[in-house]
Amino acid sequence: MFYRRYLAFWGALIALAACIALAATHRIAWAWPLIPTLFVLLGIYDLIQARHSILRNYPLWGHFRFMFEFIRPEIRQYFVEGDTEERPFSRAQRSIVYQRAKNDPDSRPYGTELDVKEVAHEFLSHSIAPTHLDSADFRIVVGPQRAQPYSMSIFNISAMSFGALSANAILALNLGAKKGNFAHDTGEGSMSKYHRQHGGDIIWEIGSGYFGCRNDDGTFNAEAFTRQAAEPQVKMIEIKLSQGAKPGHGGVLPAAKITAEIAATRGVPMGRDCVSPASHSAFSTPCELLEFVDRLRNLSGGKPTGFKLCIGHPWEFFGIAKAMLETGILPDFIVVDGAEGGTGAAPLEFADHIGVPLQEGLLLVHNTLVGVGLREKIRIGASGKIITAFDIARTLAIGADWVNSARGFMFAVGCIQAQTCHSGRCPTGVATQDPVRQRALVPADKSDRVHSFHDNTLKALKEIIQAAGLRHPAELRSHHIVRRVSSHEVQLLSDLLKYLEPGDLLHGNYRYRLYEQWWPIASAHTFSPRAELAVA
Repeated sequence: MFYRRYLAFWGALIALAACIALAATHRIAWAWPLIPTLFVLLGIYDLIQARHSILRNYPLWGHFRFMFEFIRPEIRQYFVEGDTEERPFSRAQRSIVYQRAKNDPDSRPYGTELDVKEVAHEFLSHSIAPTHLDSADFRIVVGPQRAQPYSMSIFNISAMSFGALSANAILALNLGAKKGNFAHDTGEGSMSKYHRQHGGDIIWEIGSGYFGCRNDDGTFNAEAFTRQAAEPQVKMIEIKLSQGAKPGHGGVLPAAKITAEIAATRGVPMGRDCVSPASHSAFSTPCELLEFVDRLRNLSGGKPTGFKLCIGHPWEFFGIAKAMLETGILPDFIVVDGAEGGTGAAPLEFADHIGVPLQEGLLLVHNTLVGVGLREKIRIGASGKIITAFDIARTLAIGADWVNSARGFMFAVGCIQAQTCHSGRCPTGVATQDPVRQRALVPADKSDRVHSFHDNTLKALKEIIQAAGLRHPAELRSHHIVRRVSSHEVQLLSDLLKYLEPGDLLHGNYRYRLYEQWWPIASAHTFSPRAELAVA
């Protein structure tokens, strides 16, 4: 009991004895011994408790370890982390959002802080004959052949549900989208009254729980869907197959977290867990998926309809492509979600090791559609850690038609990357249902920041497009992006990434091992591979 690790405990005992002695001689009040008494009692508890071995060995001292561990992220973020270290977003990345959202100057003096000799550093090749563009309002038409096509911005708010985000955050995001004339994806939690209040353009995401259009048993309800999809504010319908944060996982919103507003929005009862199954009940094969796409498109009155997924097994998406050829049913768009995405909490293994990152997933989807001759008929959106105009340019160059950002717009409404989204204790009122905490977020003010972040980012993109000598971001190709591959060599991204030519897969010109191995075993009638054709 006289080891150094017990010094704090013995110090508390000595302090208690001294306070009692001083109080007995009327030198101090009797209230003073209460303080060391509390420390002594805590030390005794530390010694006898069985849960924490550190506290049993280091009574009182051990609490400092837990305290510093608790504030470690803040210490790292504010005092230790460099401006360009990404954990998951660097201070430089967050700062550019804050500056653009506030209309503050975003120029950087004295040159880049990045190591341009570092392997994987990327840059865009510029032209000695730059162009001049009159507007940064870059748009693309989705579903031009449909009854209600949508001319959308190439930069939009990615899927984040009411319930995951606070009411005030949803209000700010949608009002910002309204001011900037761009789209706001609802996430799978359906459309709340907060999505509707300001009338910003909505992409309604339909997940496996069919929230907002479900029967009591959790299956799809066509009447409820038709009623909401008919609202003029809804511009597109998006079926969520999987998401980058935790693909193939599903989720549960515990009954204790379900408020009356969330229950009304999602169409679920109070007092019961709200389950998002890992898979859909409305379809089980690639052909059935496309039939469901066509059904929702018809029920919505001809609004552009597609699906979102994080790529996993390549033969599954190949099966969907084969189903397009067999049925003639085409989605109007496909959104590719990279595994590096994710605004909410996910199991560590899913966040770190499940799902295909955006670059590879986007390339596979783009190549497959090119290979079957359908790329010009289907638009591709992309989401996954997109913050800056260069992020947008790079993603479009690989093969996307537009991009979505979730965490970028979270920063715009005040997120400070405290990484407490799952706890309900968000310090800025963004990711919480606590009515007191979300008071900190004032929708009127933050909506201006959402609008400004979008506007200033597209203005920065316009400058990039001009510098590259182009007329529209749609002209970007992978040969415009250059990547360092060693300390003494750089290569065009077009030489590093593998692209198919139009019609390759139709003619059996696989070109690359990925397609040679997995295209033949894919089926339009099952998501499982055709084992009899599988090769080693």
